[in-house]
Order: sequence, then C-alpha cells, then structure tokens
Amino acid sequence: MAEGARKPGKVAVDRSEGFGERLLGLLLDRAHELPPQLIAPLIAEEVGKIGGRDVSVLLQDYEQLTLVPLPGRRLVAGEPEPIDDSHAGRAFLGAAVVEVPQADGVRMYLPLLDGSDQVGVLALTVDTLDDDDRRLLRRLTRLVADLLVTKGSYTDQFLQARRCGEMSVAAEIQWSLLPPLRLSVPQVEVAGILEPAYKVAGDSFDYALNDDVLHVAVIDAMGHGLGAAVMATAAIGAYRHSRRADVGLSEIYAFMDQVIAEQFGPEHFVTAQMMRLNTATGHLQWVNAGHPAPLLIRNHDVIRVLESRTTLPVGFGGEEPRVSEQMLQPGDRVLCFTDGLIEEHEVGGEQFGLEQLVDVVMRVGRAETGVRAMVRTLSHMLKQERGGITSDDATVFLIEWRGGTADHLAIVP
Repeated sequence: MAEGARKPGKVAVDRSEGFGERLLGLLLDRAHELPPQLIAPLIAEEVGKIGGRDVSVLLQDYEQLTLVPLPGRRLVAGEPEPIDDSHAGRAFLGAAVVEVPQADGVRMYLPLLDGSDQVGVLALTVDTLDDDDRRLLRRLTRLVADLLVTKGSYTDQFLQARRCGEMSVAAEIQWSLLPPLRLSVPQVEVAGILEPAYKVAGDSFDYALNDDVLHVAVIDAMGHGLGAAVMATAAIGAYRHSRRADVGLSEIYAFMDQVIAEQFGPEHFVTAQMMRLNTATGHLQWVNAGHPAPLLIRNHDVIRVLESRTTLPVGFGGEEPRVSEQMLQPGDRVLCFTDGLIEEHEVGGEQFGLEQLVDVVMRVGRAETGVRAMVRTLSHMLKQERGGITSDDATVFLIEWRGGTADHLAIVP
C-alpha cells in the first residue's frame, strides 16, 4: 500500500527481519519436512549461529531418575545426568535456565518445555553471554522442545533414548496411553507419575482442560500384566469418549461400566476416580468407584481425607453414583493415588497404610514447592519407605488450584 493511501489512524509497523527472527524462522521453515534423524544436526547448526558449541539434548528417562543424552550427529552424547544432583537436573525440575561459569565460557542448561510439560534439557557452551543471547536461546529452546515432541510421533528413536531398562509390553501400552505428565496454566497445575515405570500394567490417568473445567480420571484395572493393560486401555477410552460427549460424571461412570462389563465379563473390574474442577471458582466434583479417597492438602498439611459415598467399581453394574462436592481455596492441592501405595507390604508384614502415606505427603510437601517436583519426590520417597517393593502398580496424581484468570496471556503488548 502506498504511503499516501495508508488508512488514517494506522500505525506503521516495522516488518523487517532481524537476526533473531531470521534464525528462528529458518528453523520453522525447515521443520515441516525435516526427517527425525536430522533434528540433531539442525539444532547444533542453529545453536552454532549464536556462538554455541558442545550441544547436548538430555531427555527424561521413564523412572524420572536421570536425564539421558539423545544420540545424533553433531550432538555431544555423554553419560546420563542424575536429576537430583546435577546442573541439568536443577534446570529440569525448576523449569529455569541454569548458567555455570567455566574456564572457556559459560555452560548453559535450558529446560525443554512442551507447553508446560518438561521434556528434558538443552545443554550448550558459549564464550560470552548477554541478555539478547539469553532471550534468543530461551526462544530457540522452546522451538526445539516442540520439534522433539512433534517429530517424536514419527520415530522410535526418542523413546528408545529415554529407556534405561527393559520395558514390558503392558508398560509399553500404558505409556502410549498417557497424556503429558504435567499441565500448568495460571489457574491450575497437575502432575502425575506411574511406577514401576518399566512394568506398570493396570494403573493409568487422564485429564483434559476444556474452557474453565479440568476433567481428571485415575484408574486401576484389576490384575497384572497384559490383561490389566488392555482393560485399562478400554476404561480410559470409554472415559474419553463419554467425556467428549459432554455428559455428567454419573453418565461417564455408567458408560465406562457398560464398556468394561460387555468386553471383559462380570468377574473383571476397574476402580476409578472421576473428577471435575471449575478452575474459575474452585468447585470440585467427583465420583468414587471403589477407589482410595483423595487427600486435601492445604499449606502443606493434609487437612482432610475426601471420604465420600462410593459406588461399585466400573464393570460391576453399580447404581447411579452420588456426585460429591468440595469448594477449594486458592493454593489447595488434591492428591489422588491408587491402592498400590498403601496396600504394599513385605510378606507377613503390615501394609504401608494411609497414616504413613499422610506423614510422607506432608514431609515432601514442605520440602518441594513445585507440583511436578513434589509428585516425583513423593513417588520415589514412598517407594523407599515401602522398602523398594513394587509388587503392585502405584500411581500418584496431584492437582493444585490457584484461581485467577489467564486472559492476560491472550493480549500482545
């Protein structure tokens, strides 16, 4: 449009391409047709344009104990780094950049975030560093994370890199069924973990954030091995199908019950907890189908076990369930778990029990402020407290309600 023809009141915008836009734009332009095996050299090339070298991509292993290097051309693939005791682990758990001065420059560890879920860490070394470099590297890292997740749908290489043990077929099914292990928006955050990571079978969880409503389900299919994994898959599929039909919690239970009963017969069942949280008001509703009652945590203390009338497990043809309700306060956390956490015991010994679980939850809650870090530490500490025994699946799923709004994120300053 000619200058004289510009509409009155229109502000001229500088559309020229700067260095940062050109760098990130080239990555985006190539990404759509890039085969997965060329992601590594492309990342190294892009980092090199900013003066970075010795690039490593570290991915979280399934047990959430280490960050393992992704092999690839032009990437440095060293030893796995422990999440609990390393610079890379600190960047991963804190979702924040860690800078370590070295004799030949600065070693940077940048969290790879897919949305709010931590994928891993990008590590690199630069000679010098200023705020422009930091900003550009943060944005580049976010694009790299999205690229790893997107291209990971087309290859096994990234999943293979994350494995530090032999995985059962049942666990393979369960991991492919899960949503991202973490979701964080201003109003609410959730995080979950399964154990034993390489042998899990019947436990699973699912969630979705639809407008102002967070939907959550935690399930435990009876039995072990492949049969339990198949039943859990059917239960989660039925849950998603009915949830997307926009029906109430009672109707969701009824549909899941029908699917499990018809497919697996009257002697098979799935315990389940289905929840809805209004993220604008803090109004929590849930249906308990034979599942352990969740814990309500406030200011690091377990203030209440959310006991409620339960209905029969899914598949047993229970009556229409009563929907329980609780108003949350900003900062409240709700911890859901499967019975593998409290029923575990050594042969001839006592069960771990709810009382010990509550004690560990409060200890970990005071030590770990973040939701994802708390879930991870809680799962690992509970395994230690139970003597390292995992004869049954054990799932932890944590919800933190914060309130407020996210509307400001849709406004470009």
